[in-house]
Amino acid sequence: MSVSTAALDPSVRTPLPVLGQDVTVPLVTGGEVTYAALDYAASAPALQRVWDDVAAYAPYYGSVHRGAGYLSQLSTDLFENSRRRVAEFLGCRPEDQVVFTRSTTDSLNLLAAAIPANCQVFVYETEHHASLLPWRDAQVTYLNAPRTPGQAVETLERALADRDPYGPALVCVTGASNVTGELWPVRELAAAAHAHGARIVLDAAQLAPHHPVDIAELDVDWVAFSGHKLYAPFGSGVLAGRADWLQAAEPYLAGGGASRKVARRADGGVDVDWHTTAARHEAGSPNVIGVYSIASACKALTEAGFDNLVAREQELVSRVREGLAEVPEVQVLSLFGDDAPRVGVISFVVRGWNSSHFAAALSAEYGIGVRDGLFCAHPLVRTLLGSDPQDPGECGAPEAEPGERSLNAIRVSFGAGTPDEHIDRFLRAVTELVREGAQWKYRTEDGRCVPDRGEAAQV
Repeated sequence: MSVSTAALDPSVRTPLPVLGQDVTVPLVTGGEVTYAALDYAASAPALQRVWDDVAAYAPYYGSVHRGAGYLSQLSTDLFENSRRRVAEFLGCRPEDQVVFTRSTTDSLNLLAAAIPANCQVFVYETEHHASLLPWRDAQVTYLNAPRTPGQAVETLERALADRDPYGPALVCVTGASNVTGELWPVRELAAAAHAHGARIVLDAAQLAPHHPVDIAELDVDWVAFSGHKLYAPFGSGVLAGRADWLQAAEPYLAGGGASRKVARRADGGVDVDWHTTAARHEAGSPNVIGVYSIASACKALTEAGFDNLVAREQELVSRVREGLAEVPEVQVLSLFGDDAPRVGVISFVVRGWNSSHFAAALSAEYGIGVRDGLFCAHPLVRTLLGSDPQDPGECGAPEAEPGERSLNAIRVSFGAGTPDEHIDRFLRAVTELVREGAQWKYRTEDGRCVPDRGEAAQV
């Protein structure tokens, strides 16, 4: 989506209120500073609006679906209205189902458990582990990392052309990379999948918080995302889309709520009649507050206007990329090149720096929270870094000592709640660390780079 920022009223360029905006953290060099949360790709701070909605509902909390009391009835209405709100947010088709899960990972594992026997699954090596790994009982074809959006489509078309044309097939693809932030050609990939008789599931964990997602417009079969990346608290996710495979599959979890009728047989066994609605895969007492928080976030983002949110975020993306480009030692990681459209997720390495050391200095000396490691996308980051798949380096657990080269990267990510000052401080910090070095000494402890207590660097 391309949105002009020139005509936007200045008021829409301000960040949305989120929790934690006034939290201060200590600096190892002395004093305190307001925390700059620039790790949105891992978990975005909850919108203040979401927190207020949840707090207003909390006194009326009740178990859903089977309670006769007023609070249970109210909670049931709120739960099912939340389902409708999410369906509207995603542009679901009338026949689609919205299933509430724990996370994107849970959603894709649910779908993996529901695919038909002998299903062929096609997934790019560039995926987050949540969408790379769940397909353990399927015949999986892992596709090499493409270097252009067009190559992504061509790679998929070639792979699908070679498949068994009579069996079921599923393509799994991200909407926006959790490493590079680059947007993938989802609509074109969906068209290629359907042309070859395959279905497609969209991992929208990084796309939905930054960009409109419309199932019908993109023509995907399913969408999965997490609430904690969509400015809601932890613990809830969504799988939305076609109902037939979900209805035909055994319940993801067996238990109350998924069952419509249970009866003892004469031989002492049990007969179960399972629900055919979304409840089939929502056994147990659901996370009503988590579900309501997702619906609240969907409403808040819609009312704020995605055009405005996208436009402001693109201003921040441009500012970060231009600022990093002024530091020759910084290499920004990319699959599709500098001109590729992207969301507020940017990964980079700094020549002469261990990535964990650099991220630790950003935190300890500037109060900036970023992420370092392989970002639960090990094959992709290793491809981008040009390293051998067997080289050392783990997600979030670098092995190199401070000052040594590491096979990991640094990721800065931001969104609707990010103040301009956080971006400015980040760019200043990167420049100062590269030009002047860290002000403190660091060591590796339990796989993390941490400041040495009382050990200032000799600058």
